[in-house]
Amino acid sequence: MAWPRTRTLAHWWRLCLGLFSIVVWLVPCVNLQPAENINYNLVHSWADKLGMELFHLGDFITRRKEVQESFKEAKVVSRNGASIVDSMAKEIEMMMDLKVSAVRRIMDTAENTALSHQNDLADKMFSYYNAKEMLEPGDPFPPIPTPAPDMDKDIGEPLIYVQPKVVVLEKRPEFHNTPVNFSVSSVHVPVNVFDRAPDVIKAIQWSENLDQIFRDNYKNDPTLSWQFFGSSTGFMRQFPASKWNKDVPVDLYDCRLRSWYMEAATSPKDIVILMDGSGSMLGQRLDIAKHVVNTILDTLGTNDFVNIFTFAKEVSPVVSCFEDLLIQANLDNIRELKEGIESFKPKSIANYTAALTFAFELLEDTKSSSRGAQCNQAIMVIGDGAPENNRAVFELHNWRDPPYKPVRVFTYLIGKEVANWDDIRWMACENQGYYVHLSDTAEVREMVLNYIPVMARPLVLGRHDHPVIWSQVYADIEDTKLSDYLWEIKQCEEQKADVLEYWQVQDRMLEPSEMHRREYRRMKETWNQPVDSNVYQFMTTVSMPIYDRRENATRIANILGVAGTDVPINDIKKLLSPFMLGVNGYAFIVTNNGYILFHPDFRPIFQGYILKPSYNSVDMIEVELLDDDKGARDFNPVLLTIRDSIINQSTGSKWMLVKNHFDEMKRVIRIKRQYYWTAIKKTPFTLVISYPEQYGVSRMDIRTEQEIHRVNIKGTNIRSFFDGKRWKIHPDWLFCKHSNRTFKTPEIELLYFLERMSEPGWRWPGSRSAMPPEHAAAMFSNNSSTGRYPSINEKESYYCDRQLMQALVFDARVTGWFSNKTSWHSKDEKGNEFKQRFGVTLAFLATHSGLTRWHEFHSNGLEDTRIGEAFSQNNTRAIDEIWYKRAVDQHFVREESFVYSVPFDAGESKSEILVTASHAIFHNEGGKAAPAAVVGFQFQHSALYKLFHNITGNACAMDDKDCYILDNNGYVVISTRVHETGRFFGEVNGAIMKRLLEENVYKRVIVYDYQAVCFKSKNDNNASSMLLSPFIHVLRLGKWLLHTALWYIVQLMQWAPGVSAHFADMHGDLNGTEPRPPPEHHERNGHGNGKKKNDDTWLRYLTLHRTRLKTCDMQRELYTLFNEKDNVVYNMTAHACERPFVVLPIPNSNLILLVIDQLCPRDASLILTVNPQTIDYHLPVNDSLACFKQANEFNRVRPQSCISRHANESAIKLCGKGCAVYANLGLLLLCHILSRWL
Repeated sequence: MAWPRTRTLAHWWRLCLGLFSIVVWLVPCVNLQPAENINYNLVHSWADKLGMELFHLGDFITRRKEVQESFKEAKVVSRNGASIVDSMAKEIEMMMDLKVSAVRRIMDTAENTALSHQNDLADKMFSYYNAKEMLEPGDPFPPIPTPAPDMDKDIGEPLIYVQPKVVVLEKRPEFHNTPVNFSVSSVHVPVNVFDRAPDVIKAIQWSENLDQIFRDNYKNDPTLSWQFFGSSTGFMRQFPASKWNKDVPVDLYDCRLRSWYMEAATSPKDIVILMDGSGSMLGQRLDIAKHVVNTILDTLGTNDFVNIFTFAKEVSPVVSCFEDLLIQANLDNIRELKEGIESFKPKSIANYTAALTFAFELLEDTKSSSRGAQCNQAIMVIGDGAPENNRAVFELHNWRDPPYKPVRVFTYLIGKEVANWDDIRWMACENQGYYVHLSDTAEVREMVLNYIPVMARPLVLGRHDHPVIWSQVYADIEDTKLSDYLWEIKQCEEQKADVLEYWQVQDRMLEPSEMHRREYRRMKETWNQPVDSNVYQFMTTVSMPIYDRRENATRIANILGVAGTDVPINDIKKLLSPFMLGVNGYAFIVTNNGYILFHPDFRPIFQGYILKPSYNSVDMIEVELLDDDKGARDFNPVLLTIRDSIINQSTGSKWMLVKNHFDEMKRVIRIKRQYYWTAIKKTPFTLVISYPEQYGVSRMDIRTEQEIHRVNIKGTNIRSFFDGKRWKIHPDWLFCKHSNRTFKTPEIELLYFLERMSEPGWRWPGSRSAMPPEHAAAMFSNNSSTGRYPSINEKESYYCDRQLMQALVFDARVTGWFSNKTSWHSKDEKGNEFKQRFGVTLAFLATHSGLTRWHEFHSNGLEDTRIGEAFSQNNTRAIDEIWYKRAVDQHFVREESFVYSVPFDAGESKSEILVTASHAIFHNEGGKAAPAAVVGFQFQHSALYKLFHNITGNACAMDDKDCYILDNNGYVVISTRVHETGRFFGEVNGAIMKRLLEENVYKRVIVYDYQAVCFKSKNDNNASSMLLSPFIHVLRLGKWLLHTALWYIVQLMQWAPGVSAHFADMHGDLNGTEPRPPPEHHERNGHGNGKKKNDDTWLRYLTLHRTRLKTCDMQRELYTLFNEKDNVVYNMTAHACERPFVVLPIPNSNLILLVIDQLCPRDASLILTVNPQTIDYHLPVNDSLACFKQANEFNRVRPQSCISRHANESAIKLCGKGCAVYANLGLLLLCHILSRWL
């Protein structure tokens, strides 16, 4: 009986073995949870070990504890924002008083000189320094025209040749290395002005006597920039003399069209432009009329208001959303109006009565509602003749308070053969305006500018009131039209580059990777908006009108011109003592219109060298971004209230939570800031300062025994604190400045003053700006028995910022060891091996006083000074460097930590990538802490990658895992694919980045860019344009013939696929983030018509699809680590494909370690980007951003000066000449004979 039991047991044993075998065989087929391959504890050990290694490296290399110990002798004091802003405002006010004083002396001299030379005869052979023709010694003289010139058809006399004058020019750094001559002035004459015309050459003659006052002004104030006299005849006399820039294709400069001239020559004005829309305004008449309108618009500034209406049977605005209102004449609105008038087409019959009535009612409504300029008002009528004079309209609206007529009327009669001119002239003459007859586009500018002296009559008749005008910020000499030209050239260069590239690589250009590379490169160029650029010199100008004082001048009230001087923005910035504001502190100035004169986020340039279309119309609330999670252009009422207080020139303070972006708008920090503001007296400007509340309320200061003179008394040579070459000072700060001497570098200038400070008798100057002579005269005449006062030239010709210099010398003394060669010499082989293993190239130190020191290392233990030179060329701005700012902010996240960063898109570079690490040094005293310095080092990225690989072993090299080190803004520092280094992680793996957002590892911060530039196609077709003229069909035929010819040529050269693919790629969507896939260039489905279809596609793209610049708003979605302590997300393990990753912070750093399971599927199409995206406001079809902004306009304060009427003006009868009709007697006789016989 035992045998059956044994058999049964054996059976069950075999069954169990069989089941076990099946299970073992099925195990590989079971879908195990992929994420279980990520061991949380192992990843945690990687992060800890990496953090420890890096921190020990930084601690050893930077010697941060020794640096902190060096500052123990300093003290920490509170920062008084109200006192700082008041002190800075007074410094700027004194400097600006000096400029006003210089301009007033030019104005007085000009008026007296013109009066004393009123009887001089015009010498047409007078020789002067023509800025465009004068020569330097050695330059060849141009050949004398031979044979004798023909009669000039315009002036009716022989052309005059005067040999150009020779002048010696010398480059001067205070004039941006422009070659100048301080003995004479030079004259610029616009291309549309004939310099030998009697009134022009006479003004050039007498204004040469201004050279003496120019020289005296410069002697009294060596900080003066360009001084000039802009004549109403068109020329500009400029001191010091210099050659005009001939690099631009066309000399568009005319001083009478610059804001400093226009605003000084006329008080603010409201202008309604009425353009005849009748069917007779076609062809050349329409071209002339549009040119007139554009020229009028060019004469307006931000204190003026304007609108354009066309009138036929009805009155219509050229920009539909600007209906029934006047808009501010800023660059953005002017550009919108110009585009509107460009597309205008005449039709129907003009109704002058309705148009004039509408214009008067609009101006009356504007004045009664306290909108617009609230000063001068004018109507500009442009047409080819009025059927009647509309006297009833003028009696009703403009003649109710004789002799005063509140609205001037200027009329522009267009066309050569115009018989009915008397009515349109009468309108101007009876309404204190001016009449002009235009028959050619060449005469438009000069004729249009005749309205300026008319608007200036009340000023001239008043004589004694010379308003002081400060302009908004502008780029010297440049014209916004040049931006469009430069953009056209840029597009042509890109087309040429593509053709040449296709010639070399052929179809490889169509590969998606190549297309993406090319597209991304060009988009990056578009986003290049440098804050600091040397391409243009930005400035404001102070100016005053110059009147004709002749007794008989009262009948014409002639304005001679405008005197002015430039005030470079950089000169104003040097008075702001950024040292007093500390790291991440800044100052800016706001105008009466709310626009910024300068600001750290002022970005007037794109593509690196092209001015933005509305670069100088940036409102302060468009750069101060509150952290309130509101939508685009939904501005916080608190910010609007602060803005109102600032433009009203009140004094106040406020703290706000803001979003500060930096590092090419790719990083952001959310921070609480303190704001203080006060008026700069006697100007339309208000100064605002701001600093972080967290670490800006306290600052470093030295003790009394550490002052420079006490150190000198002890016998210590302060010059010795700056030995060697491994140090630099902030190049933009004003430490010490000599007025009459220039130095090759700021460091050489500093050493010069350190030597002087060691000499007996050294004293600190009292103020940066000397007192204007007239102020000094009054002061010293009251306090001196002799009435004598010292001139500015007798005062010290230098200035030193005493507090800054004291801090700099102290910092140099306590950190002198850092750059010392022997201090870094170590016999510790382990230490040397430590430096070599990590590929450390350089250690650096930057202090709060603007001092930067460094020390180089080399892989073989030898020093390499070239590394230091490369560092010093790009990292000398101390507290303004990105690594300095980030280190100070990181201090409040993790005090014992370093900030690590790599250049953006560094993986695309073929050169060695350097990692920069920085750590903030804070000094604590009495419960207060202040940032004293930042230490850091640079090391090779390859060494960091090797360290990472050694720690993780082969785990991250397997196909089933991806390992990343990301910084606190989401950029890749380490990846197993080196080409991803420096890229934003959301573009590498958008699905995981989205999960990191959802789990509060990162937080999205939306930053709005209200200074962006978009590109609008010039070929936007309007359906109505198809019906304009039968000639459109002729043009189409010609275009078809041209394209066909080009097609066959290109077919022969086999260029078509590459060229067309590029244009499909480039011009389809310049604002997109991804290029469109290239069209197939093979026949589809084997059908013969596929080739023809694609041929048509290539043909469309053979012609360059041009675009025009357009102001727009964009937004960037930036990211920052969610820096809450004990974030629970860091304790979470991976869980299947529900959470296919582990993320952990790397201790003592700004980095996180991310390990991803690659076996889990992900949505590869999901991409998160930090690139800018255009904001869609869902506007009506015909509306633009300018319309949206106009509907939500901000408050502004009008200029204090408004002179719009004078009792004697009605006596002036000069209002333009009428048409002259000359009869041909022979023709009349012939007509009489024919009429008798026929």
